[in-house]
Amino acid sequence: MKRVIDYVVDSASDGLCVEQYLRRKGYSGQNLTEIKRMPESIMVNGSHYYMRQQLAAGDCLKVCICETNCSRKIPPVQLPLDIIYEDDDLIVINKPAGMPVHPSLNHYTSSMANALAWYYQQQGKPFIFRCCNRLDRDTSGLTVVAKHLVSASILSDMVRRHRIHREYLAIVRGMVTPDSGTINAPLARMPGTIIERAVDFEHGETAVTHYKVVDQKNGHSLVSLCLETGRTHQIRIHMKHLGFPLIGDYLYNPDMEHIERQALHSHRLAFTHPITEEKMDFTSPLPKDMEAVLGIC
Repeated sequence: MKRVIDYVVDSASDGLCVEQYLRRKGYSGQNLTEIKRMPESIMVNGSHYYMRQQLAAGDCLKVCICETNCSRKIPPVQLPLDIIYEDDDLIVINKPAGMPVHPSLNHYTSSMANALAWYYQQQGKPFIFRCCNRLDRDTSGLTVVAKHLVSASILSDMVRRHRIHREYLAIVRGMVTPDSGTINAPLARMPGTIIERAVDFEHGETAVTHYKVVDQKNGHSLVSLCLETGRTHQIRIHMKHLGFPLIGDYLYNPDMEHIERQALHSHRLAFTHPITEEKMDFTSPLPKDMEAVLGIC
């Protein structure tokens, strides 16, 4: 994947060396190490520069990223791909329920990564899969994938710093009370399993979820949930802890009367673009199987 990123050095950055300037733009040390190995990767006013050379206000800095490797363990497979947005730095996908994000032993050729590998292979572009907000296989909705090493590093740092706003919609059986609040309950792996998690106030990691009831129909509540942290199965466990587990959740509440997967949808993603610094905001409507539970369709 090739990407040329242009910067105009402002007066506040006058006298900084290239490395200092790029670190302030969010480039990691690993990013800079890899970029230095690429041919003519740093150009200033049309001339090749080294990382230690100084910049002056008004300089035109070009960072030329050239990645030629592909994710070798992800075979390209032609699969449906619902692309919500794409530019030179990232791609936002509306993932269907039942599609894993990454290949695994039992899903080696049916993942979103396989579909993206095919998508870029058809364009003759190398592609390394870098998903920034992973979803469980049976959770539907929005996920963002970085298209090169710099956008991946900046987006991943934004996830760590909780600077990506993530809103989910979930359906639970019953009338949730109170109808809004914050669940602050630490989570830890359950003994004897590598998959299941549980609330553990003694050994768990901090986990915070904000929730609000959106609608109540047919004996179910549609709940909006915003994550302050991103622990494994956080929403599923927190709602169970509140006393209103998600329907269709084979691990934590195998109530399959109305839906055959956990009724959880990544509804909204909002963040600052890692390169242009524009405000980005995407939404995905409730999928048909969740609408059906509420009698919408």
